[in-house]
This record gives sequence, C-alpha cells and structure tokens, in this order.
Amino acid sequence: MNRLKSFRFAMLVPAALISLNIATALAQAPAPSTSSPAPSTSPATTPVPPTAPAAPAPPPAETKSPADVPSTAQTPAPPPPPPTQAADPFGEEIMLAPKQVVILKGGANWDSAFDTLIDSFKTLSGLLDKQGIKPSGNPMIVYTSTDDNGFTYMAEIPVDQEPKDLAKGMSMGKSPEGKALKFVHRGSYDNMDNTYEAITNHLDEKKLEAKDTFIEEYITDPLKTEEDKLVINVYVPLK
Repeated sequence: MNRLKSFRFAMLVPAALISLNIATALAQAPAPSTSSPAPSTSPATTPVPPTAPAAPAPPPAETKSPADVPSTAQTPAPPPPPPTQAADPFGEEIMLAPKQVVILKGGANWDSAFDTLIDSFKTLSGLLDKQGIKPSGNPMIVYTSTDDNGFTYMAEIPVDQEPKDLAKGMSMGKSPEGKALKFVHRGSYDNMDNTYEAITNHLDEKKLEAKDTFIEEYITDPLKTEEDKLVINVYVPLK
C-alpha cells in the first residue's frame, strides 16, 4: 500500500464509525410519553473512538550472503608480460669487414649438405684445438657455386694467429668484405629453403642485384646446438 492510499484509509474510517454509533443509539431510545418524562437512569452512550489502523510493519532488513558482499582484500596484480623479442633484421644493409680466417674447401650434394658442413667445421676445430688456438669469431660457410645436384663452399673460422701444419684443402685467407644485405634464419638447415625463397623475393621486389655468392654465419655453435635451434645470419653481397 503506497503512502497516499494509507493516508486516505486513515481519514475515512473514523467518520464512518461515528455515524454508525449515532444511528444505533437513536434506534434503542424509548418512545416519548405524554406524561412528564422521568429522569433517565441509563447511562449516556458515549461513542467509542475508532481505532486507527496499525501502521504497516517495516520490511525486513535485506540480508546479503558473503558472496554478495564485496571483498575488501586486494587482488594481487598479474605478473607483467615477458619482454617481446625484437624483430630479426631482414634485408638490412651492412658493410662486411674482412677477417683473417683458416679455410677448408669442399663440395657436397644437397641430400647430405648439413652433415658435410659439420664435418668441415669439426676438421677445422680439431686443428685449432690441437694447437691451442681459440677462434676469434663465428664459423662461416661461403658458397662459391651451386647447381641442382649440389654446391662448392669454403668453411671458414676466424683466428687471430695463423695455425701451422695445415692439412690438404686448408689455407689461410680473408673473409668476404663489402656491402651486403643481412637476413636471419632460425631453425634447422633443412628449412633454409624458405629463408632463401624470402630473400629471392626481397631482391626481386627491391630490384637489387646480388653477387654470385652468399655467406652463412653460424651464431649458435653448429657442433653443439640442436639442428632445429640453429641461428644463422645470411649475408648476400651486392654488386
């Protein structure tokens, strides 16, 4: 019941009860006589005041379950995301500086390419280890020619001092120098076809002319790193 309806109900009920009590009193009164009326000994009827309706009870207080009550405890902030790895260079123009290197020439077919390159690195590393010479840079492969069946190459390891008693096929020399484009390959040697395809598309798009050679610098040690975790910089010398 709204407040306006309650107000009207409280005002109308007392008036109705008063009218009803007066009518009842007149009906019960004796008829008038011709003789002098004797004084009435009946007590006067007093109207009973109406009882005001009871005020509506207040609604019960709303109770909340613990789940509805907001917690004041602070939720720990989530850990910050790990730092993202910067994008690898793709087609970055650089200048290659020549380095003194010990060289082992060789050739391989494509089916056994990686195993042949690893054997060349092992041979060069074995020579340096015997003479106590530490490499001064990352091992490299310089491809000198390629065809459908295989390729020829030079395996190179930079050194600060010249080793003695070089084996057959070994020599001292300088690594390639000059303007080149730098690309990065991550993964196995077998998946390098995708990298070289992307390099070819990049050269065609930029209308750049490359020399008839390219260099792979093994940033991760090829003798100790799992093949699918290799990181190799590919340098394409430009004309």
